[in-house]
Amino acid sequence: MHDTNAFDTGALRLFDEVARSGSFTAAAELLGYTQSAVSRRVAALERAAGGPLFERLARGVRLTPAGTALHRHAVAVLDRLERAGEELAAIHRGRGGVLRVGSFATANIDLLPGTLRRFLDRRPGIELRLTEGLSTRLMELLHAGALDVAVISDYPAGLPAEAALPSGPRTDGMHTDAGRTDAGRTDGGRADGGHVGGGHIVALREDRLLVALPAGHRLAGEADVDLRDLAGEPWIEAAPRGQPTLLVTACAAAGFTPRGGPRVAEWSGKFGFVAAGLGVTLVPELAARAVPADLVLKPLRGTTPARKVYAALPESPLPAALELVEMLGEWEVCTTVSPT
Repeated sequence: MHDTNAFDTGALRLFDEVARSGSFTAAAELLGYTQSAVSRRVAALERAAGGPLFERLARGVRLTPAGTALHRHAVAVLDRLERAGEELAAIHRGRGGVLRVGSFATANIDLLPGTLRRFLDRRPGIELRLTEGLSTRLMELLHAGALDVAVISDYPAGLPAEAALPSGPRTDGMHTDAGRTDAGRTDGGRADGGHVGGGHIVALREDRLLVALPAGHRLAGEADVDLRDLAGEPWIEAAPRGQPTLLVTACAAAGFTPRGGPRVAEWSGKFGFVAAGLGVTLVPELAARAVPADLVLKPLRGTTPARKVYAALPESPLPAALELVEMLGEWEVCTTVSPT
């Protein structure tokens, strides 16, 4: 081929129409061209192809072997372009395409899977790609364009969003395609949202921390627990050494320093150590569904330590991402506080 630039989509559609109808005149009528204009476009294609694409007959035209080869490719290209247009339209309507979602581990126990089940029931044409990681890593992926939405928190440090996230949030209303405001709302105990680091931060909820005790613990029958009553207990956690945590802050407010216990990172391991009577641990409400039956969960009396949970979005979020964030804000997490 001498000039592949001649094979633009308009030329390929004209070529396909002539091939299907077997007539320059019929193709011209279908496409709204003059017969002479179709003839000139076909002649240009033939020059680019390096030879004739149609055999001229007394009544119409038919494809030459070269024309048959080109037509096969033209049909494939036009079909792919049509499907691409349909897929793009679905993405812009929030009804199709790939949605890349990142979340920290605890959100994958209840908040995210429960919300995704509802989301996929509503949007079955969406293909999900999930990434689990620490909130700082998820923010890096979001800013690099590798995620469409990230569920993040300010734990383990318990620091405010200004310190936990790349830059401080400022008020910045954000709307879904239905016109509802998703950022900047404070209903349901949710903190304000805002704009941060080239994207949007939407406050989803406060996730209060409960204390997990073995079923036979002396305080297992209480309605709630005073932290001071646990001053002598070993605490099972694995926050970075030397970094302030919600536990350290809460215990300091109660007038004591928590006694260190086994350093265990995974929730399943923490629960095992607590069940064996080797210590107690703080458990976020988001993880309550995963707590085994031989442990009890109790709220803390007085000021309850809590972390904030956010959804992070890029500067120009996909409609599907906005819809998912709205549903995350509506989700009622299973809070299993053990009865007295």
